Amino acid sequence: MTDGFLPEHFVKILQAVGEGVYILDGDRRVQFWNHEAERITGYTASEVVGKKCSDNILVHVDEHGKKLCMGCCPVEATLRDAKSRQITVYLHHKMGHRVAVEARTMLLPMEAGKKLAVELFHEAGSQRAMQEEIAHLRTLSLVDPLTGLPNRRQLEAVLDARLAAMRRNDIAFGVMFIDIDHFKLCNDLHGHQAGDQVLAAVARTLLSSVRPFDTVGRWGGEEFLGVFPRISLPTLVEIATRLKNLVAATSAEHQGTEIGVTVSMGITLARPGDTAETLVSRADALMYRSKEDGRNRVTSG
Repeated sequence: MTDGFLPEHFVKILQAVGEGVYILDGDRRVQFWNHEAERITGYTASEVVGKKCSDNILVHVDEHGKKLCMGCCPVEATLRDAKSRQITVYLHHKMGHRVAVEARTMLLPMEAGKKLAVELFHEAGSQRAMQEEIAHLRTLSLVDPLTGLPNRRQLEAVLDARLAAMRRNDIAFGVMFIDIDHFKLCNDLHGHQAGDQVLAAVARTLLSSVRPFDTVGRWGGEEFLGVFPRISLPTLVEIATRLKNLVAATSAEHQGTEIGVTVSMGITLARPGDTAETLVSRADALMYRSKEDGRNRVTSG
């Protein structure tokens, strides 16, 4: 059921919708893949059609990094019980990073004995909002050119603004210091170009997975900093743990080699009397405790 087996007017409709669309048969083999699916995932229709959705293509994971294709696949469940589902998942982009999408699955009406399921998906709202903000920041020269994230200058301005708001209105906020594990070893083994690809992949995963009103940017080198307004420490721990898991499910491909990546994090809430320097220094020290405790973990304080 590739394009040639679909009515032409039906193909035109599916290609024109503003969501990614793909159709699977009863064996979960992709039979149709539209242009928006190509844009969101980086995979062309020729690379996907005819393959099973679990064949190292999208490989959906949940917020804990658990692969949904292994027993929790929403499409498989819809094929089994004909019930529609809506779920937020993190798909695998061709470039290696994770993209947060809101997906819906449903069964298509077919003649007896045949089953077809369709999944429609679009980028989660946090990613769209952040991308719009990044576009604005780029015009102000406040964006890191490698990762496309806010640079240190912009992060310092955000910190100052949040500290001022906390002093005026007692609005709590948290900071997350993120450092890529074994980054020097990656550069030594694979070269600086591979290191840049790892940095970009981590940045895309972080960008895709934070809330619309959060700010995450590149602090310098292999370090990232996140600023999270109106948040409690348990919620900040929950977000940090999700980001850590999603980064661990991220990879960068360099000269035919897939390079995995993990991060260590330190998180803390702003306190009365804090300056940007004391706040970042505390989060940085907590990040180093994560390194000392084995890496790929979150330490709060």
